[in-house]
Amino acid sequence: MRVMVMVKATQESEAGKLPSTALLAAMGRFNEELVKAGVMVAGEGLQPSARGRRVRFAGSARSVSDGPFAQVGELVAGFWLWQVASMDEAVEWVKRCPNPMESESEIEIRPLFEAADFGDAMTPELREQEARLRDAAERNAHGERSGGR
Repeated sequence: MRVMVMVKATQESEAGKLPSTALLAAMGRFNEELVKAGVMVAGEGLQPSARGRRVRFAGSARSVSDGPFAQVGELVAGFWLWQVASMDEAVEWVKRCPNPMESESEIEIRPLFEAADFGDAMTPELREQEARLRDAAERNAHGERSGGR
């Protein structure tokens, strides 16, 4: 199963405070363990929400809001995508993670939808399209972009 592991933002991360060298080294060691175990698919830290934007959808209308965004504890400061056997395995990995912040912090784990989760609504044509798009996205991740912007 694939899961997204989200590091929740704190007042410090939203203020743009960067991690110490010691924390960067500890997280690097943890990420190495994840990669060697075949768990880590991707992972990145995010800039503070002050540098972000939100697009709100209301029918066909779109409105854009500039950050920063309220409710710091509900924001995401970083993430991993992991391939694990179960949620229990993901929890065990997170429990081994260094505290990603200098203050108290929280990490949320959520499973990703898989094609099978959509049942009959995911037609053979849609499954083929998803596989094609996943392959193209993988090529993009390796710098093999073609077309687009």
